[in-house]
Amino acid sequence: MPKVDFKKEVEKELIGRETEPWEIIHFKCTRARYPVIEKAIETATLMQGSDRSRGYCLEMICVDFLAGANLDNGDPETLLFSMTRFFKFLPGEQRQAFPGGLSEKAS
Repeated sequence: MPKVDFKKEVEKELIGRETEPWEIIHFKCTRARYPVIEKAIETATLMQGSDRSRGYCLEMICVDFLAGANLDNGDPETLLFSMTRFFKFLPGEQRQAFPGGLSEKAS
């Protein structure tokens, strides 16, 4: 069995479920920019709940940016992708309430 598959099986056994594949993202930023990035991740953590990872919160920030950047004359596929990702961030009861809220707002 390849090492990657073995690691997946061990992880699955330890946590009781299969996890998504992941990558480490590394980038440089100046000391002046670091507080802004930290504040954004901290704010996203507060909005999503303290049990969310920093990577999850960074994804939410990126999805929010893409949705905003594609509102006017943008790529509708990117906007749809962003909206779909936002929907996945919602807790179960809010996911169920969401379609009803759309029809109310359209009226």
